[in-house]
Amino acid sequence: MPQVIVYPPAEDGGRRVRVGPAFVGMAYTVTDVVEFLRSAGLEDVEPEDLSSAGLVEWRGGGPDAWGR
Repeated sequence: MPQVIVYPPAEDGGRRVRVGPAFVGMAYTVTDVVEFLRSAGLEDVEPEDLSSAGLVEWRGGGPDAWGR
């Protein structure tokens, strides 16, 4: 499974998402992160899976930290 990193919120509230070596986009909600992971081949991922230890490395706050 590729390493997934969600970076701290930017000024506009979005968070950069990296899957493996590539940045895949800017997420503004947990649903955006799920869609990026599904596009990367992790089709069975659901929003509640994102808080599971080891699936996503959350930097600057967990899955509830969006915006200012």
